[in-house]
Amino acid sequence: MALKEIVEQTVSGLGYDLVEIERSAGGLLRITIDLPWVQPLEADLPQEQFVNVEDCEKVTRQLQFALEVDGTEYKRLEVSSPGIDRPLRNALDFERFVGHVIDITLKAPLGSAAAGQVSANRKKFRGVLEKVVSPEGVSAWQIVWSDVPAVKPGQRVSKKRVPPPTQALGFTYDELREARLAPIVSFKGRATGPENV
Repeated sequence: MALKEIVEQTVSGLGYDLVEIERSAGGLLRITIDLPWVQPLEADLPQEQFVNVEDCEKVTRQLQFALEVDGTEYKRLEVSSPGIDRPLRNALDFERFVGHVIDITLKAPLGSAAAGQVSANRKKFRGVLEKVVSPEGVSAWQIVWSDVPAVKPGQRVSKKRVPPPTQALGFTYDELREARLAPIVSFKGRATGPENV
């Protein structure tokens, strides 16, 4: 059986989602897991749940056994949570993190398609993830951002200053090289508003 199949069966059998499998130099096998996401009902308040050390230990013990039975070679096994810069890999990930600030990297720069609004060579963008549904019912994704410079502590901001316009970039999965949650650290919790972009 292939490594990915063994890991997927073991992780999902324990009630977790497999985010990523990575092999690196020196025989390290790194497995990233997350808790399954269930779309909350409108009446429910969103409650973030996180993978903890006990979850990683449980998966590690089971994977060690499964990989030994299969004869998979590795020197060190590391099971961890996705972290604050979690990769977004599929439609369910994008659905889960609507309203969060994400970083995307395109496979190709925008070129002349941006009509001079952004640099023609730009591939990386940070903005709030939004789901857009057309009148025909077709869903699409976009990020929205404003190139407002960050205000430094104690800095005065004129009330007459005109804020730069908000920009939006629609994209498809085929255009993405990578998409991740933006690693924003706040002692008040994860901020998702456009003012934190």
